Amino acid sequence: MCAVTAAIGGTIVAVHYNRLGLTLSHYDARAHLVVARRIIDSITPGWQQIGAVWLPLPHLLNMFPVQADIFYRTGASAVAISIAAFAVATAAVAWIAAEITGSTIAGFVAAAVFALNPNVLYLQATPMTELLVIALMTGAVAGLLGSATTVSALFALACLTRYEAWPVTVAAVLLHAWARWRQGETMPAALREAGRIAVLPTIAVIAFLIFSRIVIGQWFVSSGFFVPENKALGDPRMAAGEIFWGLRMLGSAPLLALALCGVIGLVVVAVVRRERAHVIVPLALAAAAALPWSAFVKGHPFRIRYMVVLLPLEAIAIGVAVGLVPRMRIAAAIVVLAIASYELRPIDVHAPMVVEAQWEQPNAAPRRGVTECLRAGYGGETIMASMGSLGHYMQEAATDGFAIRDFLHEGNGDIWLAALDGPRPFAGWILIEEKANGGDMLAKKTRENPRFLDGFSRVCEGGGLVLYERQNRKPIVKR
Repeated sequence: MCAVTAAIGGTIVAVHYNRLGLTLSHYDARAHLVVARRIIDSITPGWQQIGAVWLPLPHLLNMFPVQADIFYRTGASAVAISIAAFAVATAAVAWIAAEITGSTIAGFVAAAVFALNPNVLYLQATPMTELLVIALMTGAVAGLLGSATTVSALFALACLTRYEAWPVTVAAVLLHAWARWRQGETMPAALREAGRIAVLPTIAVIAFLIFSRIVIGQWFVSSGFFVPENKALGDPRMAAGEIFWGLRMLGSAPLLALALCGVIGLVVVAVVRRERAHVIVPLALAAAAALPWSAFVKGHPFRIRYMVVLLPLEAIAIGVAVGLVPRMRIAAAIVVLAIASYELRPIDVHAPMVVEAQWEQPNAAPRRGVTECLRAGYGGETIMASMGSLGHYMQEAATDGFAIRDFLHEGNGDIWLAALDGPRPFAGWILIEEKANGGDMLAKKTRENPRFLDGFSRVCEGGGLVLYERQNRKPIVKR
């Protein structure tokens, strides 16, 4: 019932945000569509285009649908995946809370707190990947509580979706092993069971690391794609404070306080009652905080969406807080739902996630002028641009008839590397992002090598984007 209700409600919300023009307002929403499309639509199509910075599963799921222009330009197929994931996640959150407490009321409260959060509702109306990893992680945790046979596969799929799943999987496996030992199983037997669950996620992570090493020459990319500007740089305590602040902004202080009560309750029950030790397993979802914490310590700019993956645990813990007081469940549920209805406004265009998604919007109109300038002189020549910073722009340019195969980018391997030494033989145009995050890699290249743009003329600019044209360019005649 929770899943069906969430699917219907999520679809209505997705239509609402589409009418407001916010489905693809986040630059990463567009960039995810580009990565999925470029696997086939590229100068060098093939498996190498899957990418190695972002994990591959979301793009593989959307690879064929986005070859159709309507799904590529609107993101509709990726939104459908997000809505389905939202429905699964809502059902999993409800089931976990109900299973732990033995109370349907607790499950309903947990589902409501999660599904009515405006930040969650917005993300499930976009091609972003947070809802998919939430669905897989909560589904896997529910599977551990219910002794499902698909747990290992679910964790593996989660580990191929977003990096937050990696520490969550480790934590879930360890807590599951501890719970089985606490309930009377021998430690060797508990560890064997943990090892069985860990097999597929481990294979998935190792396979990805090998793929990354082959495609981009690094086992794991952890830096080089952001300017260290977070005030928490080198300060673990401040980084943790930013995570708690983000969680409070995504919900409210009262809801966060209720969730902390539920977390404490889970720990106490697991420690005091041996037969109930397994209730500690859902706390593995807290390990998702390890990724943003580590990123903030390294200076990664603060992004509130990195804390959205913690909202399922908050909802489960609130449901547990309601369910652990048997004689007052109905009264507690009414109070919690009253607080949630007051604090959470499901369709709130001022919700933090919705606001953050529109940071790039002021650049849209100026960059539109750059696109018109390019289209006016374009004759079929290759356009060199960094997909790492301009992937969202490439997707926007699709409305003007530009395909991904018109662009030369990092995914084109040796051709791209050769063009970095001298772009004139390879590109008729160059697009450079000069402002965001200190400029993209081509902007840095021009600063390091003033002769990089020899033979190119600066023709127009707008919104931090600059277009260069090759001198004495001869348009390609297309048949």
